[in-house]
Amino acid sequence: MFNNITFLHPWFFLLLLLLPVVGYYYYTQRDERHGSFKLPTLEAVRGTGSWKAALQKWLPLLRALAFIALVLALARPQLTLKEENVTADGIDIFLVIDLSSSMLAQDFKPDRLEVSKRVAANFVDKRPYDRIGLAVFAGEAFTQCPLTTDHRVLKDFISGLRCGMLEDGTAIGMGLATAVNRIKDSGAKSKVVILLTDGVNNAGYVKPLTAAEIAKEFEVKVYTIGVGTEGQALSPVSRRSDGRYEFGLTRVEIDEDLLTQIAEMTGGKYFRATNEKRLELIYAEIDRLEKTEIEVTTIKRYSEEFYRFIWIAMGLLLAEMLLRFTVLRSVT
Repeated sequence: MFNNITFLHPWFFLLLLLLPVVGYYYYTQRDERHGSFKLPTLEAVRGTGSWKAALQKWLPLLRALAFIALVLALARPQLTLKEENVTADGIDIFLVIDLSSSMLAQDFKPDRLEVSKRVAANFVDKRPYDRIGLAVFAGEAFTQCPLTTDHRVLKDFISGLRCGMLEDGTAIGMGLATAVNRIKDSGAKSKVVILLTDGVNNAGYVKPLTAAEIAKEFEVKVYTIGVGTEGQALSPVSRRSDGRYEFGLTRVEIDEDLLTQIAEMTGGKYFRATNEKRLELIYAEIDRLEKTEIEVTTIKRYSEEFYRFIWIAMGLLLAEMLLRFTVLRSVT
């Protein structure tokens, strides 16, 4: 709140320079304000002070605080309330994430899927004005979240992704076709699909290149990302009756030629992520390549806050008067 407060007449703060002057005068004249008489010794009155006498010394502080509050009121504090009208040449983006069991491979820590989810969520945070959707695939595919600007909901869907939600397999064509079907009728200036997988197409009834042709027809640009280290990785090799996976070393196989073809056909680009850092850099590059032109009009409104300080000053002065002439009254 205090970061949004401005003062229309800040030169009134010069009045605060009077405080040390008045304080010095009050301090030097303190003996003249009280009656006095001489005693040969103070032994007779030692220890006879009261709490009222102690508090009475602090009464001028209330008056000083009231003066400060009045100066603040004169400076005319205003609370700035901002409104933003955002006009964006929108980019619609569909994330397509592989949920096949191989995404549990542990060449990424803790595994490929968890890292992919985390990096995708960070990417969403960097695109506050774009509509983003989510499709997933394994042996089949479906839309997890349609295009939306409610990124909190989208990130909840991303966070909830799990291997085993779909029949196992890698239906790259189905995943891409599902996203293209959702984004093709968008009126956005630019339509983008980011497809992430770690395997070779081995399932589904839509061929990947057929889905790429459809994407090209509807001017949908596809960025493809192959996730997985070079060589071998500790990956699921079988599944127990209780649903848990057994792991073993398997060769990492990604159809890079296919993913490159899909990207080139649609005007996108293929990337290979061999570790988490590389995946972060890939999303950062896509973010840079697909920048949204945004026009932001800021409207400022002000709320007058001086009256609050006037009430504070009146309250302090009233408290000082009541204490001085009642509880802390002195006879001089």
